[in-house]
Amino acid sequence: MTPLLLPAGPPESEAELLTRARLLAGLTLSEVAEQVGIVQPRDLKRDKGWVGMLLETALGASAGSKPEQDFAHLGVELKTIPIDSQGKPLETTFVCVAPLTGNSGLTWQRSHLRHKLSRVLWIPVEGERTLPLATRRIGSPLLWSPNAEEEAELRRDWEELMDMIVLGEVEQITARHGEVLQIRPKAANSRALTAGTGKDGQPIMTLPRGFYLKKRFTAALLARHFLL
Repeated sequence: MTPLLLPAGPPESEAELLTRARLLAGLTLSEVAEQVGIVQPRDLKRDKGWVGMLLETALGASAGSKPEQDFAHLGVELKTIPIDSQGKPLETTFVCVAPLTGNSGLTWQRSHLRHKLSRVLWIPVEGERTLPLATRRIGSPLLWSPNAEEEAELRRDWEELMDMIVLGEVEQITARHGEVLQIRPKAANSRALTAGTGKDGQPIMTLPRGFYLKKRFTAALLARHFLL
C-alpha cells in the first residue's frame, strides 16, 4: 500500500483541510489506521468514538476533548456520519452537551450548538454492521454551513427545547421533541448525574443531556449535496 503522506500538524486553511479529507476518500478504516499508527478495535461496541478519533488524527485536528471546534483555528467542526449502502445516515449525530443550568439570557446567536454547527466538515463512512470494521470505506467529504432554512429549523427546535429546560421540564423531554434536533441522555451510566432545575425552580440531579441531529436532517443534507 502506498503511504498517504498526509502533512504533519494542523491544516492551515479550509482548502488544505478539504484536500486532506479528499485524500482519505475511498480508503478503508484499516488502511488509515495503519498509516497513522492507531490500533484498530475489533468492533465499535466499546469504542464508539474510534472512527471520529481516527479521522481527527489523520486530518490533524487539534481540539481533542476540549469543548471547541475540532479545527478551532479554522472554525470548523469535524463530524463523521455512518451511512448505509444507499448513502443514508444510520444514526443520529451528537453535536454537543445541552446546558441544564445557568441559561438565563442565553440566545440562539450565542449558543454553543450554533457555534459548533456554523461550519462542519462531514465525512460519511460505511457503517452497516454486516461490514467488518476494517473493510469499511471512507466517503467523499462535504464542507457545510447551514443555509437560512436549515438554521431556522435548528433555531426553532433549540428554542423549544431550551424553554423546556429553563421551565424545569428537562425530565419530560423525549427524543420525539423537535423536528430536526433532539435532546437525549448522554452518560456512561445511570449513576453519572449532573445538576439541573426542577419544575418549581429547585435544584435537582439528573442525567447529562446531549443535542443530537435527527436522521431526517442529515439525510436531507447528504442527499442534496451528493444528489442521492
